[in-house]
Amino acid sequence: MGSTWDTAAIRAVYDAQLRRDLPPSDGAAAAERTDRLTRHLGVGPDGWSGVLWSSLDEATADRVIADTVAWLRTVEGHAEWKLYHHDTPADLGARLAAAGLVAGGVEAVMIAEAAAVPDFAPPAGVRLVEVSDDADIDRVVWVHEAAFGEDHSWLGRRMRAGLAEGLMDVVLAMAGDEPVSAARTAYYPGTEFAGLWGGGTVEAWRGRGIYRALVSHRARKAQQRGVRYLQVDALPTSRPILERVGFTCVALTTPYTVA
Repeated sequence: MGSTWDTAAIRAVYDAQLRRDLPPSDGAAAAERTDRLTRHLGVGPDGWSGVLWSSLDEATADRVIADTVAWLRTVEGHAEWKLYHHDTPADLGARLAAAGLVAGGVEAVMIAEAAAVPDFAPPAGVRLVEVSDDADIDRVVWVHEAAFGEDHSWLGRRMRAGLAEGLMDVVLAMAGDEPVSAARTAYYPGTEFAGLWGGGTVEAWRGRGIYRALVSHRARKAQQRGVRYLQVDALPTSRPILERVGFTCVALTTPYTVA
């Protein structure tokens, strides 16, 4: 990122725009903000509800955690406390676990300026397709289920809503008539950020540069929308690729979910 890249400053912008002040992506959802918490309440079985931002101390943490965990147990759909490792108090994760939440895998929050991401073409025999119709959405769902081994029917419903609202781009990598990888971009109006999600590639096509081609393709699309920063919650498999194309880790995050 060069000498002008200030990790602490970028983290602060991220914390403000994509955590403390982020509006709900679904117009039917709600955001609740206090001086201690920002939490979103989703709608329906495909909704996301949870804590995005917190500012707690030794004296307030346990009471706020108890109240919030009780709330998480009542919501419909996916519920989590999205802990960032720089959140306070320092033992917040242990306190969440003691309150009955279960820690997931650690992810790296990776950020790059969209304009700084180089262009990478897909490998020979692979083309990138902008997703707009139901048939391509079904192919994206199939790719994710093949790549990750989990049910992704919820993703099809979420993509249809995001595309209809103009808050998402979805791209599919095709080898002839075979879908081999897919990814999406979520846009957050009123912020400088777009989020890159997905990027699952079927096993036989991994290691050929498809993921980085999807990253650069989405970077160009985001630039066209005036986005300054790209953000990824990266698994260990994706982090090295993202670092090689200009992303920097600014934080670590762990989801804590209801048992």
